[in-house]
Amino acid sequence: MIIGLTGGIGSGKSTVARAFESLGASWVDADIVAREIVAPGEPALSAIIDYFGSNIVKQDGTLDRAALRSIIFEDPPKREWLESLTHPIIRKRLVAHLTSLSHDSPYVLLVSPLLFESGQNMLVARTIVVDVPTDVQLSRTLARDDVNPKQVRAILAAQMSREERLANADDVIDNSGDYDFMMRQVERLDNIYRTR
Repeated sequence: MIIGLTGGIGSGKSTVARAFESLGASWVDADIVAREIVAPGEPALSAIIDYFGSNIVKQDGTLDRAALRSIIFEDPPKREWLESLTHPIIRKRLVAHLTSLSHDSPYVLLVSPLLFESGQNMLVARTIVVDVPTDVQLSRTLARDDVNPKQVRAILAAQMSREERLANADDVIDNSGDYDFMMRQVERLDNIYRTR
């Protein structure tokens, strides 16, 4: 069984995924796959350079994600172009990873911040939303990432609203408490998923 795990920026998706992993579940992260497909030598990176120009590439030939992020969150049509290029490539690679992992795991998690927005929820049997209040998302993201508050608000605005995510969830993990509080919820869901 494939379980989709999503949540807004700063909600703690990776922490929750690692908690499931500690119980024996495998997972693939769409963000990591998204970075793989724009690595030097990948066709997607060439197309991005052709469209946005060479100023979005660092000296070492890697994509300057911060520069690209500042462009696409100021210009929705450019973000749409980028998503139309990358989402199908990401989906194909995700399916390959999920297929490979499913042989040795009781269930597999597809961790994706844009699970619903990208249509990746069509690849899964159930969905988990990792939920925290919006002010917690903002403070965690500012503490963790090299972004300013305006960029974080733009990212939040581009993602599905908290209310919409929760309405689409099969299961919810409240990640606003401490690690033990989160882990008890993960253990409860792990027991459910193993019996399906």
